[in-house]
Amino acid sequence: MRMFSKSIKTLLPTPEQALPGRAVSMPLSNRHFVNGQPLQPPFAVHLEELILAMGCFWGAERKLWQLPGVVSTAVGYIGGYTPNPSYDEVCTGLTGHTEAVLVVFDPEEIALEQLLKVFWEAHNPTQGMQQGNDVGTQYRSGLYTFTQQQQLLAEATRQHYQQQLQPAGFPDITTEIEPVEVFYYAEEYHQQYLAKNPAGYCGLRGCSIQFDKL
Repeated sequence: MRMFSKSIKTLLPTPEQALPGRAVSMPLSNRHFVNGQPLQPPFAVHLEELILAMGCFWGAERKLWQLPGVVSTAVGYIGGYTPNPSYDEVCTGLTGHTEAVLVVFDPEEIALEQLLKVFWEAHNPTQGMQQGNDVGTQYRSGLYTFTQQQQLLAEATRQHYQQQLQPAGFPDITTEIEPVEVFYYAEEYHQQYLAKNPAGYCGLRGCSIQFDKL
């Protein structure tokens, strides 16, 4: 994953400042490199979707596809203004997007709260426009929901984890929790990147603070 200096722009652009992007989405094979499942909807009716942003999406996706009950994952961009951005455009900080992972899961095999526990523990949600050594708006923590139930539980778990982080001296959680508007799939070579490139970069680090059950 591309590394940035501290001088990178860490302020979100306005809609007027954002790059124009394109009307056409990135070409995609629609098959998960690891398990062969579809990357794009429609998914089976009993499955649920959630989008998680934990910094560099390479390591985040690998963490998530390995979970029992997760049927499929895909990486992409969300939370900004530029339609169908390229990776290079996202790296400029002028799209407003953060790198994220679409998670398709079976709620009978992995409960939403279990998935959220992994999310909170696997990264540092207190760093703002940064995750570890990766600095910039594209690395901000985010949780994007498809239903009101997901939204309410996400907000409750954020408050709950904040109470566990504070005694350890961590600042306030900066994770943005919003309903999904548009998720733009990243280029094919980013999908399941660390399965294709096992020695590739992974900056995923947590706070070493356990998320206790609600």
